[in-house]
Amino acid sequence: MPETTQPRGLFVAFEGGEGSGKSTQVQRLVAVVEGCGREVLATREPGATRIGPAIRSLLLDPVYTGLSPRAEALLYAANRAEHVAEVIEPALAQGVVVLCDRYIDSSLAYQGAGRPLEADTVELVNTWATGGLLPDLTVLLDVDPEVGLVRAGAVPDRVEAEPLEFHQAVRRGFLALAARAPERYLVLDASLSVDVIAATVTERVVGLLGGGAA
Repeated sequence: MPETTQPRGLFVAFEGGEGSGKSTQVQRLVAVVEGCGREVLATREPGATRIGPAIRSLLLDPVYTGLSPRAEALLYAANRAEHVAEVIEPALAQGVVVLCDRYIDSSLAYQGAGRPLEADTVELVNTWATGGLLPDLTVLLDVDPEVGLVRAGAVPDRVEAEPLEFHQAVRRGFLALAARAPERYLVLDASLSVDVIAATVTERVVGLLGGGAA
């Protein structure tokens, strides 16, 4: 019998500022994808690999406040390189639907727009780190930073504790990325209800999967 080729999976990334509701929408979409009869993997950055928790601590623990922007950008890229090699690519090769809470666009927005770094350089480093892997769809949950930071919680991590101007620059960075490649983005107002957002995301993703729920 001829060998059958495993169809490649679908890669969906969720992006947005602090408190935008990414994690909630990832979990809602897990149930939808499972209902379509597809295997699904929910993952996040930074983290999700053997070295991920250590890198996540270096990046987010307030004790490391003052980390240089270049070091920060390289740590995110290192985590992402391992994440793609260890988790994302193997899952996609097996036909799994991968849902990722943050990916390259977070570096382009936080380090490329929020920090005093050249955005083109941040993009180049991350393209190399990931082998050029981009999501099939990026869901951008757009939130006013003043609202999102309140939602994020009372004990801010190192990045959440940055001044409002930083988070405003990050938001502008995300929106500029979406405007640059609108065919790959679904931009949603994060102030909408969880159900309304989930319904819109579901419609787009089920369309990409090529069918309805089982």
